[in-house]
Amino acid sequence: MKTKFFIIACALLTGASAAAQTVYDATAIAQKDLNGTARFVGMGGAMGALGGDISVIGTNPAGIGIYRSNDVMTTFGYSLSNTEIDNRGTTLSADKARWNFDNIGAVISTKIGNVTPLRYVNFGFNYHKAKSFYRTRRAAGDLGGHTQLDVIATQADGLTPDYWSNGNIFDNNDIGWLSALGWEGYLISPTLTDQVTDYRAQDEQGNPLYFGADGELTTSPTGADGRPNAPAYDDYDFYGNIAGQHPYLREFRSYERGGVDQYDLNVSFNVNDRVYLGLTVGLYDVDYSKYSLYNEDSEGEGGGGYLLESHNNISGSGVDMKFGVILRPFEYSPLRVGLAVHTPVFYNLTYSTSAILTSDYTDQVIDTYNYVDGDMWYDFNLRTPWVINASLGYTVGSFLALGAEYEYADYSNMDFTYAEGGAMDFLNDEAGYCLQGVHTLRLGAELKPVPAFSLRAGYNFTTSAYKGDAFKALALNSLTTDTDFANLKSAHTVTLGLGYHTGSFYADLAYKLDTYKSDFYPFMSEGIQPMKETDLRSKVLLTLGYRF
Repeated sequence: MKTKFFIIACALLTGASAAAQTVYDATAIAQKDLNGTARFVGMGGAMGALGGDISVIGTNPAGIGIYRSNDVMTTFGYSLSNTEIDNRGTTLSADKARWNFDNIGAVISTKIGNVTPLRYVNFGFNYHKAKSFYRTRRAAGDLGGHTQLDVIATQADGLTPDYWSNGNIFDNNDIGWLSALGWEGYLISPTLTDQVTDYRAQDEQGNPLYFGADGELTTSPTGADGRPNAPAYDDYDFYGNIAGQHPYLREFRSYERGGVDQYDLNVSFNVNDRVYLGLTVGLYDVDYSKYSLYNEDSEGEGGGGYLLESHNNISGSGVDMKFGVILRPFEYSPLRVGLAVHTPVFYNLTYSTSAILTSDYTDQVIDTYNYVDGDMWYDFNLRTPWVINASLGYTVGSFLALGAEYEYADYSNMDFTYAEGGAMDFLNDEAGYCLQGVHTLRLGAELKPVPAFSLRAGYNFTTSAYKGDAFKALALNSLTTDTDFANLKSAHTVTLGLGYHTGSFYADLAYKLDTYKSDFYPFMSEGIQPMKETDLRSKVLLTLGYRF
């Protein structure tokens, strides 16, 4: 994996401009939560072929064609998330609870006729929270001899001293921000990759030449501040110069906040009560922020420590289209078959970042905000994968409904482009290296023991979007300074629900429990063992609605 990192990173060094966000950020934005009305969630979202609920507007648009009356509804929720990270027996956990406004929507059902082929034309609008980013992580403990300084030093490899003396290093497109912080904080130092003295630069008297702090050549091996001057040579390697014998993680914390809001507009058709067609246009609003704190110390001779804080935000908007059909293949059978295709979401996004380093080797706090007069930011475009959705629905009289749904999306096909139109080759390659196709299975059932009450249950299984050897690779000129990442494994969701319907009014209640495990890394280093992360997310939803 380390070889892959060097090949990709070195190749990008010749790129046009610095990369910042990673495929991990993009995958978090592209994947959606099971969310919507309490009925939809209570049945595990397996309603693509059954239809008749506003939330299917975002999975199979044809499901809105099942409506024969108008409908308005809204949903509120309360969620609790717990993230636990086990690092070699040192286990820390963090909880986050919050209230949610999850959904508001309406369907206008227009009857065309009883004998015409086209029976109904329906229109729908729905807002729901497609993705919630609320998560807090905490970790600490022994790093098994590995150190984040290796990542910082690796990013600086190949940069000769004239790079560091050529103006503001945080404005230099050839220098990554991790290495710039390490340089300013005296965390890294240059050394020759080849000690062949014939290639050393010399003055007329044959004295070895060095690069001074101002970038000028000098015969002095040290600067006025006592820091070694770098020999004048063409190829430099870097090493972390405060790494002691036993690096350990004093503290890691990260806070992820925000979400993706989805607004769906739908038109659907009922043909002969056997064929239902639908089209949904989806509008998306993204606001994702992350704060991370990494505090590493080292024991032994030459040991020291530092604290690195990173602030990142991705915001913007997107649009997609969804096409769906539901068929009743047998005229007198309650079996329904559904199929839907979702185009990619075309996002226009803005990434902004800043970082603060506090080093044991300097009394000053290095804040990138002061170096570049604010956050560094740039615009880019993201295209998410196509989605294929197939579903089955079956009803027994008016007291039992069964649903099953399968969905597939290949995240390795995500595409990144600069706002100006050029391809972001590094990230596109990383998507192919790290990501894969995701399979999702949804099952759901609804039982009505009496006409006014409903009992519901559901289950979801989702495979991982990450390949087994995926890791967060940073380009040599990347602005990214948070090095942590988690490779999520398969996720399981269990849901339960209750419903009450009297006259035109209805109320639904649902409970959802998401469980998944991840391999968490504070940074990538060859041979480092992952920390074991366990996530539990529970949520209660209440939907109030009125049909007329």
